[in-house]
Amino acid sequence: MSHAQEERHPFLDDLTADAELVSSVLRGPVIGRDQIRLAVNAVGSFYASQTPTYLQTVGSRLFLEYEAVLTSGEKLTAVAVVDHASDGSVPRVSVRMSPLTAVLSLATHLREALSSQVPEELFL
Repeated sequence: MSHAQEERHPFLDDLTADAELVSSVLRGPVIGRDQIRLAVNAVGSFYASQTPTYLQTVGSRLFLEYEAVLTSGEKLTAVAVVDHASDGSVPRVSVRMSPLTAVLSLATHLREALSSQVPEELFL
């Protein structure tokens, strides 16, 4: 998801220092506020467009669904589940994407962009 400076991001602004991000485009979790910001911003840079389709809070969870078109032309859909602690902070985010072709394309772009900054074993 892209992050405009003037708008509050649905979860990046509230991440805990030891937050965890799991995603369809990664083999394992990304841990830590700075690493998550790095990964989310990198993914957003591969979106030619992104359209939110659903946003709803249920209890302590925020559900955000969106459609995106990658810069390579593939279309994808995603749902982000953002867990909030009682103080409003975000300790965990899960982002699931489909279809597989777009997920693999995005994973390849992410590996190319972040392989020197994120542990190699996290990439597909």
